[in-house]
Amino acid sequence: MHFSLLLLHLAGATLLLLYAVHMVRTGMERAYAGLLRRLFGEAKGGTIRAAAGGAAMAVMLQSSTAVAMIACGFVASSLLAVPVGLALLLGADFGSALVVRILSFDLGWLVPVCLLMGGIMHLKLSAERLRETGRMVLGIGFILLSLRFIGEATGPLRHAELLPVISGYLAGDAVMAVLLGALFTWLIHSSVAAILMISAFAAQGVIPLEAGVPLILGANVGSGLIAFWLSRGMDSVAQRLPLGNLLFRAAAAAIMLVAVETFGVPAVLRGLDPATALVDFHLAFNAVLALSCLPFVKLVARLAARVTQEPEGEGEADTARQRLSALDRSVIGSPTLALASATRELLRMGELVEQLFRPVMDMFRSGTPEQIARQRGIDDEINDIHTGIKLYIAEVNRGELTADEARRGIELTDVAINFEYAGDIVAKNLLLLASERAEKGLQFSSEGWRELDELHARVVENMQLALNVLISSDVASARQLVAEKERIRAMQRESHERHLRRLQSGKIESIETSDIHLEAVRAFKEINSLLVATAYPLLTRTGDLASSRLVRTG
Repeated sequence: MHFSLLLLHLAGATLLLLYAVHMVRTGMERAYAGLLRRLFGEAKGGTIRAAAGGAAMAVMLQSSTAVAMIACGFVASSLLAVPVGLALLLGADFGSALVVRILSFDLGWLVPVCLLMGGIMHLKLSAERLRETGRMVLGIGFILLSLRFIGEATGPLRHAELLPVISGYLAGDAVMAVLLGALFTWLIHSSVAAILMISAFAAQGVIPLEAGVPLILGANVGSGLIAFWLSRGMDSVAQRLPLGNLLFRAAAAAIMLVAVETFGVPAVLRGLDPATALVDFHLAFNAVLALSCLPFVKLVARLAARVTQEPEGEGEADTARQRLSALDRSVIGSPTLALASATRELLRMGELVEQLFRPVMDMFRSGTPEQIARQRGIDDEINDIHTGIKLYIAEVNRGELTADEARRGIELTDVAINFEYAGDIVAKNLLLLASERAEKGLQFSSEGWRELDELHARVVENMQLALNVLISSDVASARQLVAEKERIRAMQRESHERHLRRLQSGKIESIETSDIHLEAVRAFKEINSLLVATAYPLLTRTGDLASSRLVRTG
């Protein structure tokens, strides 16, 4: 096969691998968001439990980076201490390595099974959880298929004249191999895909162990670098988590690199085939990393805090500047630019509403009065932004506007009002209910908690969908958002009926939390209705919204 065709084959297989990993993660997030949230809540009981929970979540999401970003959000909301978060990420790194170990087995026979079963579930079944589970099964099939393609593409590369020179150079320059492994992992934003590709290269004899080991070390550093890069726009407290994890990984990689350079590749690895040796080395590295670093999470958390510490008063000033910066008063005379500016500020408002709403179930589970008060404080900023947007658009309306610009201004104002109302429901209703539960020491029944958790997770997803509609004006997303209104209504009705049956059966937990449960379910439904309204103007313009329901397609 011609060299250019080999590279094209390899590029296609690589993208299929990245897409497949994304499919599995997306399916898990959509189908089992409640389970992930419960695992996260249970993982906050200490460093050991956090590490175990992080490993479990990374296996399910097939991504330690996804776990890191979720954890960053909880740290930013003061629901998770940085040391516990670092323990969680150490466990997630091990869980990600475990995924690589599982996928590296000879599972070629599973490809047709996964493609057939996953395809039927995803394309033919109507229940959303089954469809998303089918997406995960399809993704696993595509991962295994892409690894086969990578093997086919890299096999002939052994005979290329340039490859032995490159692999020989990397084997002789371990530092360069580490840097290359880190860069490659950061570029493709997936440590699972990077490790699997490196092991596939080794299986074909393209990469010797002397080059593969430092490449694996580099991939581990790159894995920490991904989360650190993605968190760069977050609050400085949230940034401490990926920074601390990156410090752990970089230090461990440096120590291991010195050991390998001094004593050579461990003899136990030389007795295995190269691909298995590299995958086992990766798994052992992360296991040792987790066990050896857990005692130092508090120390590294303090170090990360020093690195990210802002001068006194600077953080508040920066926050205020960021909040006001989107409303650019210099473009008031240009309605198109001004409305775009208002849309950006509205997006910030929506993100704050999400930040306020996302930890609600954690507040119900174990929120302290201080944490609940801190969350309610976010509503004050939401109200300020709401007032700023209304006044800004009102000033824009005093100029000369086209009919479309005037309509757009009204739509943005309506969305701002809905977001502000949603924030009020969270701050003045849901968080007060959380305080009441904590004060009285009440506990939900396991069935009631599961219903609330699943409903909350669904509304969080719809909140993200509403923000996407606001920015992209995507009709398909808008239709999906409106369809969610009936689905949430059905979930609310079903939860109501189940709760009444539990009351009739005399279940003590349900009796004690009855008012809180019913009010919380009603609040979730109201918030979702406010989010769905974001899609109405777009669907009305495109003719996709009838007077009482969506217009059917197909």
